[in-house]
Amino acid sequence: MSNTIAIAHKELRSYFASPIGLVMVGLFVLIYGFFYAVMFLNVEQQAMQFGGQGPMNLNEQLIGPLFADVRVVLLFTLPLITMRTYAEEKRSGTMELLLTSPITDMQIVFGKFLGAMGLIAVMLAATLPHIGMLFYYADPEWKPILTNYLGFFLMAASFVAVGLFISSITRNQIVAAMATFAVFLLLWIVDWIGSFMGPTGQAIFEYLSITRHFEDFARGVIDTKHLVYYASVIIFGLVLTMRSVETERWRG
Repeated sequence: MSNTIAIAHKELRSYFASPIGLVMVGLFVLIYGFFYAVMFLNVEQQAMQFGGQGPMNLNEQLIGPLFADVRVVLLFTLPLITMRTYAEEKRSGTMELLLTSPITDMQIVFGKFLGAMGLIAVMLAATLPHIGMLFYYADPEWKPILTNYLGFFLMAASFVAVGLFISSITRNQIVAAMATFAVFLLLWIVDWIGSFMGPTGQAIFEYLSITRHFEDFARGVIDTKHLVYYASVIIFGLVLTMRSVETERWRG
């Protein structure tokens, strides 16, 4: 466990040792803040216009739509985060040192996964002042906010697990980033592809869609089937990454 934490700490520090960590956090907060301000002003205008016609549902009118829009940022930022995890190690020659050290493949993979998720946690933590402002000026329900954060975190974790595997099979960071983006985009629009098929095919493709499983979280609902889906994607991605690292160790 200590080796895993050490690798995770090293990975997280490496993100902020280069501009990529600060750029990712800054870009995410900037886009999040823009969407938040636009939707907050829109809700405020609606409240002034229809003030006497009952309470407003901030989850439906602000929180849910906000996270639905911000999650698109994952398509563009996460490939940049995961592209370097293994590809850079291979390019610089440090992968051989890592594989010959007394560290298991599982510790390496989980350490890098936790390091990337640490950066995601920092990105989400930077949005908390916006939510605090919402509680200061209004009285939103806290449970839908938590489910949106949970759904967002699970979606990001699924993307990271897949991105780690793609990075582990190439030495080129650009190739890793482009391939990761292509796979992310496919998981994003797979339900649209299924709409051209029959009922059975459509149901299968809708289940494979990573965004479909986020919709209930956005509405404040935690369904076991969505947790199973995200857990399955995460485990599948990490297992493939471990197999890739094991192959690299065997070749070395």
